[in-house]
Amino acid sequence: MRGRPATYNDREVLEKAQQVFWKKGYTATSMDDLLTATGMGSGSFYNTFKGGKKELFRKALQQRREAFDEFKTRLKESDAPLELIRDFFRSVAREDKNKHMQGCIVANTVMEMAGLDEELEAEATAILRDVEKMFSKAVKTAQERGQIANRTDAVVLGRYLITLWNGLNVTRRMYPDTKSCAGRLICSWKCSDNELLND
Repeated sequence: MRGRPATYNDREVLEKAQQVFWKKGYTATSMDDLLTATGMGSGSFYNTFKGGKKELFRKALQQRREAFDEFKTRLKESDAPLELIRDFFRSVAREDKNKHMQGCIVANTVMEMAGLDEELEAEATAILRDVEKMFSKAVKTAQERGQIANRTDAVVLGRYLITLWNGLNVTRRMYPDTKSCAGRLICSWKCSDNELLND
């Protein structure tokens, strides 16, 4: 007699696996780690994710792309897109120590997979490039609306913001306590006198 087939909530499984990948990275995450975190047996796991660990990781990355896409939609609908970007960076700076130590799973993947897995590196890089374009478009919109006086090419300013994002994810691991990270970031904004991030 056949046993009752196990059913799993795909989003819940992805979120649990994503947390493991976020904490340990792709290479250091073992199958035992994933099975323990998701509560799946090996048979169910490979039946659901026929590409194994790599397929699950790619889906976890895709989930982060979807989160950025949701933010992109909010930017498009906002009357003040740069303020949303400022709030985004502020919220990241004020996250707790555990979040700071995790950094960004997408940026982490670009660094970890360089020279190890071209496909995963390319997928993560593509997501960050899309985020850069999202930043550039928001800056362009703000310029057209007269919300900022800075007339520097929006593409250049978008590159500045993605560089800040990538750098922040290293710096907040260096100074993971919330007060230190937020204080250093906000201070750097004020010292730079950059109206993209300063009110």
